[in-house]
Amino acid sequence: TELQVAVWRALLEIPPGAVSTYSGLAEHLGKPTAVRAVASAVAANHLAYLIPCHRVIQATGALGGDRWGLERKAALLARELSS
Repeated sequence: TELQVAVWRALLEIPPGAVSTYSGLAEHLGKPTAVRAVASAVAANHLAYLIPCHRVIQATGALGGDRWGLERKAALLARELSS
C-alpha cells in the first residue's frame, strides 16, 4: 500500500545506530493517529536488513516485536552501535 511504501522509505531515513518509535514514525509521516497501521507496515517488511525495521522500538524503550525475533533485532542494533 502507499502507507507501507511511505513507512519503508521513512525507515531508510533512520541513521544506523539510531532508533525511532512507532508513534514517532507515524508523526514523521504526518499520520499521528495511525500508529497501529505504521506498526503493521513495519511488520510487513520482508527485506529486514535492507529496510531497517529493527530501528523501530516501543515508546517505553522496549524493543517490541520483530518478525525475525527479538534476539536478532537486539544483535542488529548492537552491531550498528559498535560501528
